Amino acid sequence: MENLQLPQGLSPQGQTAGAEEESKRKAAEDDMRMDMIATILDTGARERLSRIALVSPERSRQIETIILRMAQSGQLRDRVSEKQLIDLLDQMENVQSKSSSKTKIVYQRRRDFDDDDDF
Repeated sequence: MENLQLPQGLSPQGQTAGAEEESKRKAAEDDMRMDMIATILDTGARERLSRIALVSPERSRQIETIILRMAQSGQLRDRVSEKQLIDLLDQMENVQSKSSSKTKIVYQRRRDFDDDDDF
């Protein structure tokens, strides 16, 4: 038999070593991110952010990213309280409502000539 070589990163079982490394790296990044968030936010703010994550994980991720950027740029001096987090959420909501136009649906009921509403 000839000695066949597998492409780089493939194990004999068919799984890629790169995928395993990627998942480990992603898990390590998530752990580091959560540790940083835990040091930046106080208890109340962490609880609120975790409740937001239950409802909308992508929104929670956006908030975390904003908070981390603010901390890295030096805009945060102390730990973020729950009230400050709520203010940040309100600011995000205002920016999103200005950028996207909300559609308002108005229901108009057609009146018929024999409606009992008209006396």
